[in-house]
Amino acid sequence: MYRSHTDIGNFFIVGINYKKTDAAIRGQFSINNDQYQKVIECAGQFDIKEFFVLSTCNRTEIYGFAESADKLSELLCTQTEGTLPGFKQIRYSKKGLDAIQHLFEVAAGLDSQILGDYEIVGQIKQAVKFSRQQQCVGAYLERLVNEVLQACKKIRTTTGMSGGTVSVSFAAVQYARQHFKNIAGKKILLLGTGKIGSNTCKNIVDYLPGTSVTVINRTPEKAAELAAKYSLGYDQFENLQANIDAADIILVATSAEEPIIRSQNITPGAAKLIIDLSVPCNVASDVRGLDNIVLLNVDELSKIKDETLQKRTAEIPKVKLIILEHIKAFEEWHDMRKYVPVLKTVKGHLQKIYAGFEYASVSTPISNYCEKTAEQRIQKVINGMAVKMRTHNHRGCQYIEAMNDFISPASN
Repeated sequence: MYRSHTDIGNFFIVGINYKKTDAAIRGQFSINNDQYQKVIECAGQFDIKEFFVLSTCNRTEIYGFAESADKLSELLCTQTEGTLPGFKQIRYSKKGLDAIQHLFEVAAGLDSQILGDYEIVGQIKQAVKFSRQQQCVGAYLERLVNEVLQACKKIRTTTGMSGGTVSVSFAAVQYARQHFKNIAGKKILLLGTGKIGSNTCKNIVDYLPGTSVTVINRTPEKAAELAAKYSLGYDQFENLQANIDAADIILVATSAEEPIIRSQNITPGAAKLIIDLSVPCNVASDVRGLDNIVLLNVDELSKIKDETLQKRTAEIPKVKLIILEHIKAFEEWHDMRKYVPVLKTVKGHLQKIYAGFEYASVSTPISNYCEKTAEQRIQKVINGMAVKMRTHNHRGCQYIEAMNDFISPASN
């Protein structure tokens, strides 16, 4: 029988990433917030209750407890532009502990296009938060994600995996700085104020001093907020064309379903560097063939190799040991969950035993407990019982032992 909430063996991850698919194909299976909401609304049709969807520029993955990997694939593809048969041809899937390890490695940046890219942690938090708000994150998934985040925190503070400054947004800014011999005075147009857009904006301020920056977003309030944070300019989306004409560098970090910049938006002969950080691509492919236009996407940016990445590679063994430690902690917690019904039952019986002696006014070691002491004693016995059940796997005799531990004066 399928047990969606109690069996690690029914935990799956299904997805695609940059390793076998380019940005154009990944775009067909990307999930925006509106699509995510619809996926959640459809989940009941596939008997899926605990899950979350991680959709970034590098990957689209769905994690959850399900009857099979196919069920998760079917649920995801109810809202994608790409088809289910097409997805099945290119997807990867993992089950049980393999799926759990994959989540840890993704969060740690081991599976990122740029090794150690820490932006993925924030993206996982947002994905889980979205599902949690819709009651699609239960005790098991909550505990697993917490272990993942604890592991990431330890990795970040005790290893050099996230040392230096290397991410897709940083790579974009560094490319712009290298592309122009003199970056000072250049006009930069930043489209999009989400996680990638915000990180790109910060990197512009930190590494491209002397430039003139304008922020645009479909929601003008968001553009104004980000611009104010860094003392930059902003404009309305309605004025996009004028800003495209004026810009020397255009950084696109939007999440539109269709390109927002096409060849007709580019004045013939105008020299521009355009970097598209969006998936699906929000700059049309025909822009690439225009004279004096340099267009890069996330796949091309992520090919950078430098000293920072070499140092991060040397940290991989340390990172994997931390991951192993936290996977083991989750396994122990998971194993204990199967004893919860027994522990609750025994605790209830011990509380009744104490109440019975109190009611009968019989002088015993039990009746000499005050109510608070009795409750503390019961919890101590239950904790000891839990340890014995986990370490010795003795189940049948635990109830009798627990009563003896509670009653015996010697154990008080």
